[in-house]
Amino acid sequence: MMVTSIIPVDKRKSKVFLEEGFAFVLYRGEVERFGIEEGKELEADVYQRILNEVLLGRAKERALYLLKSSGKTETWMKKKLQEAGYPEEAVSYAMNFLKEYRFIDDRAYAESYVRSYGNRKSRRQLVYELSQKGVSQEEISEAFSGHQVDDVENARQLLRKRLKGKTGISYEEKGRLSAFLGRKGYSYDVINRVMREISTEDREEWPE
Repeated sequence: MMVTSIIPVDKRKSKVFLEEGFAFVLYRGEVERFGIEEGKELEADVYQRILNEVLLGRAKERALYLLKSSGKTETWMKKKLQEAGYPEEAVSYAMNFLKEYRFIDDRAYAESYVRSYGNRKSRRQLVYELSQKGVSQEEISEAFSGHQVDDVENARQLLRKRLKGKTGISYEEKGRLSAFLGRKGYSYDVINRVMREISTEDREEWPE
């Protein structure tokens, strides 16, 4: 493996590129310690030492740090480690560690997400957001099986918040509110049902 270039990231770190492309990020002292030089061959045993002595443990520690604030999905974590410059071997090592000790569990994440937002968002929006986070359709379905989402009541609550007690809603305003609910993922049937509960003149009390 030929070292094609060493590019500084900042005053402390550098990116190392091999013939195959970008390889990893090291501190400058580590670049010197492993004898990495542009135009010089990087022996396979040295590359393995870099993985074992530096990158595997560092990727694991970075992953644990990223988990401090809140739970994460497997897809999200992989992307963050890759963006941080860790090679695939280090990313796989960190992910295997996280899954073995259940620091990463997409099913548990989906269940927690639905519990947290299931009384504020539409089912369709929740499915979309979880899919964007990399959670599989099977795990999303399992999350909903343990927590029912009431789209009608959630839409009512959203309208209450949007209207702020306003009465005498015009037909034009009802149209805008319907479009607003549509963007939030509510179906035509749900929107039609809750909009019928709004008077176009003096709005009656919301159904309990």
